[in-house]
Amino acid sequence: MPQISQLAATYASQVFWLLIFFGLTYFVIGRGMVPKVMDTVAMRDKQIADDLSSAEAARRAADEQEEAWRERENENRARAQELIAEAKAKAAAETEARLGRAQTGIDATLEAAEARIAEAREKAAAEIEGIAAEATQSIVARVAGLTVDDTTARSAVRKELA
Repeated sequence: MPQISQLAATYASQVFWLLIFFGLTYFVIGRGMVPKVMDTVAMRDKQIADDLSSAEAARRAADEQEEAWRERENENRARAQELIAEAKAKAAAETEARLGRAQTGIDATLEAAEARIAEAREKAAAEIEGIAAEATQSIVARVAGLTVDDTTARSAVRKELA
């Protein structure tokens, strides 16, 4: 078989070129490119670590600022609540004073009205008494044919009304 006899002749040259190719590949890639890639990866890892540390520092600073803001906000809220409480107390006192003055005015008006009502009641009672006395005199005159004087008629009406 001629293929087998050629194998020994071509085998040595194939091994030679295989070693040349892999050696060249080793030196070009292994010695030239891999260190550059590894340096790039190391630089990238360092950059990421630096970015993470600066982000952590920025987060801590933001947390401190937020805490300071919260404290200020709580103080402002407490002051606002104090102002509201003072305003409510002041408004309540003013309202109480106004209500007191209004009640005094209402009481005075009520007393005056009650006095007018009592006066009107007395006048009405006197008028009723006078009208009743006149009616009594008139009825006695018509029914009994007697004349009753005004004083007697009024005393009889007062006695019945009481």
